[in-house]
Amino acid sequence: MNPDVLLVALAAVLGLLVGSFSNVLIWRLPRGENIAFPPSHCPHCDHRLSPRDLVPVFSWLGLRGKCRYCGAPIKTRYPLVELLTGIGYALIAVLFPPLTFGLSTLGLMVLFTLLLVGSAIDLDTYTIPDELTLPGVVLGLLFALANAADSGLPTFAQAVQGALLGAGLLVTINNLGSWVLRRFRERRFPEFPLGYQQISLGLLAGTWLGPWWGAGVGLLSALVNLMTRRVVPIPETLTLGGLLVSVMLGSAAVGPGMILMVQGALAAAGAVSLVCGVYWWLHWRRHRQDDGASEDAESDVSAMGFGDVKLAAVIGAFLGWERLLVALVVAVFAGALLGVVQLALKSENRVKFGPYLAAGAFVALIWGDEIIRSYRQLLGL
Repeated sequence: MNPDVLLVALAAVLGLLVGSFSNVLIWRLPRGENIAFPPSHCPHCDHRLSPRDLVPVFSWLGLRGKCRYCGAPIKTRYPLVELLTGIGYALIAVLFPPLTFGLSTLGLMVLFTLLLVGSAIDLDTYTIPDELTLPGVVLGLLFALANAADSGLPTFAQAVQGALLGAGLLVTINNLGSWVLRRFRERRFPEFPLGYQQISLGLLAGTWLGPWWGAGVGLLSALVNLMTRRVVPIPETLTLGGLLVSVMLGSAAVGPGMILMVQGALAAAGAVSLVCGVYWWLHWRRHRQDDGASEDAESDVSAMGFGDVKLAAVIGAFLGWERLLVALVVAVFAGALLGVVQLALKSENRVKFGPYLAAGAFVALIWGDEIIRSYRQLLGL
């Protein structure tokens, strides 16, 4: 048998097995449960499942979609996730042969699982767990070390840039959108010691100082909050308004130039937002009960969830900033199209952007190079 064909078949089998574990993640992560213990069990009768109950797809078919022990229905999502993962892994093995791409192929399979699990959880809960996204960014950077320069996948430096720009682009859209939704009023409930105010400050500083100094200014503001033991307000009229003025000045050839200013602003905001993500994750894990008691507390209006910001960083780390832009464009168009359909049907119009972003990333993975090449030819670049 041809080695490539054998590896594709093995990838499909691996995908089925990983898909079975993905179902565990989809069920347990939103509930804060341990993903390893207790062993797999029926969520209805709590009976421990035997090995014959855990064969991907075939167990569900053999049981006709019902629990062997209590007869409760088993969601079709279980075999669907397993099938999608098996097909996805096989397709990745075809497009990125393991004998040629080595560990990079495995990295793309990890990305596929992160996107699928995150999308399924987002559809159920309107959240994307930090346990997926934040380690996912680190994994994207680590796998980038194995990417060859001519592979079409990002090198380590490009992966860092992709992660920062991915998070920065989404958080900038969120901050500007939230500012508009609040009718340009200031935040009533700024986070302590680190939050959206520091991200907006990083945006403004990054336009003139570059990504790392810009991020440093934003984080220095958090240090000031800690030292004074209160939130020292940073008006968004200054930070976000200053960002818009800075970009206009950059377009008039003032300062480093508009392109460098935008890149510096987005990367600085992305760096601060990822630090925020880690801080909030650790804080939530330590104070889960306290936070749970205040879930109904008032908060400022937000244009999108922060989980989408971190998911964009994952995509940027694995695929690079150019493919990230393709993924974002596809996600926006897909979301807008479905939004029009929902409006026509007068159905629920709350947008779960994570699945669109994941679908856009898959499109970018398969056709991203062709789309980017065609765009450059169109512009004569």
